[in-house]
Amino acid sequence: MSAVLEVTNIKKSFGGITAVDGVTFDVREGEILGLIGPNGCGKSTLFNCILGQLTPSGGEVKLDGRVVTGLRPSELNKLGVSRTFQLLQVFPKLSVRENLILAGQEHQGNMASRLVGRSDAGLTDAANQMIGFFKLDHLAAEPAGGLSYGQQKLLDAAMAFMGGPRLVLLDEPAGGVNPSMLADLKERLVAINREKNATFVVIEHNMEFVMSLCSRVVVMAEGKVLALGRPDEVRKNPAVIEAYLGH
Repeated sequence: MSAVLEVTNIKKSFGGITAVDGVTFDVREGEILGLIGPNGCGKSTLFNCILGQLTPSGGEVKLDGRVVTGLRPSELNKLGVSRTFQLLQVFPKLSVRENLILAGQEHQGNMASRLVGRSDAGLTDAANQMIGFFKLDHLAAEPAGGLSYGQQKLLDAAMAFMGGPRLVLLDEPAGGVNPSMLADLKERLVAINREKNATFVVIEHNMEFVMSLCSRVVVMAEGKVLALGRPDEVRKNPAVIEAYLGH
């Protein structure tokens, strides 16, 4: 399997504090990679270095073999990198379908297309497919602000996958979601991976969610990679047990 994303020796310091200290891993095509670690371990800073929100102090990020270190988020978006945020990015007054169309326009880099040509930029069919895939059919015409938090999380994930991106980074998708909705979300993520060969990274501190969803897991602690491997390997790693249970 070829690597879609390669992260090599990424470092990020703020003043005298090193938040990310030489992190290296790759994400292979068709893989679900988990990135976990206790709060304050540097995973959000690493995420933002990969996504162009922060410029790394050192190291390199490659997408499909091309160096993309330091590219702006909008430039990465055009190369097929999509993400969700811990804070939901849905537009509450727009319907579920309209939110998906808007996300598709953003991923295509043609927000201006709303001003000229077809009002939906030809994305209604794609939005309807995604609505069906994420089992949001009964909510398609509803304003997103009226959905439950868990339903909004499903919509948020669906928006990230609009337009068939090359790589999706999901930031705390399990946060604040009740157990039954979480099972739905996990099932849909497994399905989109299996059926569409979607490649994505899940950043989480819900260890069980990551362990049951991901093919490989990166564990961070104090800015470094503590462990990397299959969930069953990582779960037994004494250093991981210490980091999670030793406090």
